[in-house]
Amino acid sequence: MNAILKALPTTLIFAWLLGSAAAAEPRSFTVGVVPQFEVNTLHAVWRPILDLVEQQTGYKFRLRGATTIPAFERELRKGAFDFAYMNPYDLVMTQQSAAYVPMVRDQEQPLAGVLVVRKDSAITRPEELDGREIAFPAPNALGASMQMRQELTDDFRVTVKPRYVQTHDSVYLNVLLGESDAGGGVRKTLDQQPPQYRESLRVIHTTRPVAPHPFCALPAISTEVREAVAGALLRIAETDEGKQLLARVPINRIGRATLDDYRPLLDMGLDRFFVEQ
Repeated sequence: MNAILKALPTTLIFAWLLGSAAAAEPRSFTVGVVPQFEVNTLHAVWRPILDLVEQQTGYKFRLRGATTIPAFERELRKGAFDFAYMNPYDLVMTQQSAAYVPMVRDQEQPLAGVLVVRKDSAITRPEELDGREIAFPAPNALGASMQMRQELTDDFRVTVKPRYVQTHDSVYLNVLLGESDAGGGVRKTLDQQPPQYRESLRVIHTTRPVAPHPFCALPAISTEVREAVAGALLRIAETDEGKQLLARVPINRIGRATLDDYRPLLDMGLDRFFVEQ
């Protein structure tokens, strides 16, 4: 070995040593997650998953929070996260800026918005909400807000007064407390509410289903790294522990995602309901 090193030019030896050192160091990446839940809940859900991905890949992942969905979307458009779990319309919108690449998504349950009222409410149909106040997590939350407002406008011909309350959890609480006549959420987050909350709410409309939230990467992240991370998530799902952790996202049956999965969103006319923030 010494003889080989002596025969090599000094610059090549130096480059080789630098490359070896870099390869030996774990690389660190930031991960953003759309704040559908409160911050503490998001960390409780995602940190154990990222810990398992770290074990599988040798990379390090730092969970970067955003307190509101609009704040998360602003960071997303700037490409502030190396990896991100985002709503489907955000993926479509970032193709004009950060151009995130979808990697994996839930294959079992499509994203569907739900319009809920209190169980004891006299309201039974969306048409009865004309002129009423409805709670939404944020203007650009896809199923819970954009699709819901589009279908209320186009399908039911009603005009509502939106009240944006930051998270899905807050939507359900606003309805339960009587602060809003109805609220827009999605089936997955409704299913994750405490039983006493779910039993006190009633769904009066469900939106057309679309492909659910993708886990994505910036295009600057190498194919090698993206494949390592995607492969780790797929392998994690094969274990009982991993299935339980992913179900809390919720991702019930993980699989590959492509940009084509989300192209139907372009035909819905949702740009009319997008709010620049």
